[in-house]
Amino acid sequence: MSEREVVIVSAVRTPFSKFGGALKDFRSIDLGALVMRECLSRVTVAPAEVQEVNYGLSVILEAGLETDVPGRQATLFAGFPPENISLTVNRACCSSLSALRLGYRAIRAGEIDVALAVGSDNMGRAPLLAPNIRWGSRLGHVVLKDPLFELGYPDFAPLARDAGEVAMEYGVTREEQDAWALRSHRCYFRALQQGKFQVGEELLAVAVPQKKGGPLSFDRDESPREEVSLEQLAKLPTIYGSPTVTAGNAPGLSTGATAVLLMSADQAREKGLHPLATILASVATATDARYIASIPAPTITKALEKANRTLSEMDLLEINEAFAAMPLVSAKILAEGDAGRRQSLLEKTNVNGGAIAIGHPVGASALRIAMTLMYELRRRGGGSGVAAICGGLAQGEGLVLQVK
Repeated sequence: MSEREVVIVSAVRTPFSKFGGALKDFRSIDLGALVMRECLSRVTVAPAEVQEVNYGLSVILEAGLETDVPGRQATLFAGFPPENISLTVNRACCSSLSALRLGYRAIRAGEIDVALAVGSDNMGRAPLLAPNIRWGSRLGHVVLKDPLFELGYPDFAPLARDAGEVAMEYGVTREEQDAWALRSHRCYFRALQQGKFQVGEELLAVAVPQKKGGPLSFDRDESPREEVSLEQLAKLPTIYGSPTVTAGNAPGLSTGATAVLLMSADQAREKGLHPLATILASVATATDARYIASIPAPTITKALEKANRTLSEMDLLEINEAFAAMPLVSAKILAEGDAGRRQSLLEKTNVNGGAIAIGHPVGASALRIAMTLMYELRRRGGGSGVAAICGGLAQGEGLVLQVK
């Protein structure tokens, strides 16, 4: 098996909409098709040239409103030929990086030269459920179930409770988590003022139909809050039985889509395309289901080992803020008890803000942290970075990027 160099040649996302926000009526498959078209058009690659589409999502019930195979549907809506091969991937919040890993492995193995990784979710469009109605209901009230409630799984503790309890086990306090949440918003607005998160780079604008007049151009993330303080965050109650997690130190339920186009380095050269980044490693991990807050740390370690790189060589880190606990706990583990080293790691983590500010459309977020990392390395003239995300029941996905 040959092992070829794999590069990213295009990467784009929609702005992320908050719960009930600008994108609330969009089907996730339509948002997926939108970023797929944009990702290819930026480098003048025809859909027929893409040999494999891997499509990640997390909120299965929302996609289920259109039955199944959302990846196949989105591919056809995006104008890909009917012969195109697609696969829908569900690995909770890890899904879109899992989609990238599948394409990366196929290119490395020499099976294909061009792959597209996609992620899309509209969390607010998930339907309420009426179990047992199909076979009839006796006299009495019909009870609806909300699949978004408690952000977890029926046979396991809510994710917020697990994250909060594990944070406390590692000595990460509620106050630290609130402070990190505030930092996320402040870093985002500083980045915005510096001209980052612009349409044409990481973002594309989405035309949102209006009841009256022409469509609205949705071109900026909707969740970041400029007017937020530690005092406000401290007043919020904890949620779902968690000892530390609140609506303030966690992201909202979001909507958005992401896409990344991968090629063998040889194919990119042949097409005259300048790589945005080289993928040095792409890995998956998992551990005991309750340790969702700590899984990014071993994921980063595994990715660096596979890339033959060290943590000290990384210029930037992206650790998805499913809760503020994730980067804080993970940095503590990676620092191996060295407080100064932990602080140094946190200073180069999520430097433009994270999901607490930007939003977390779960099936799309993994590719978002990858492209945010990549574009920031490019602004700095190059370097190396590692990104990791946790997924439901303590799964992990990570990658190491190099920008020349």
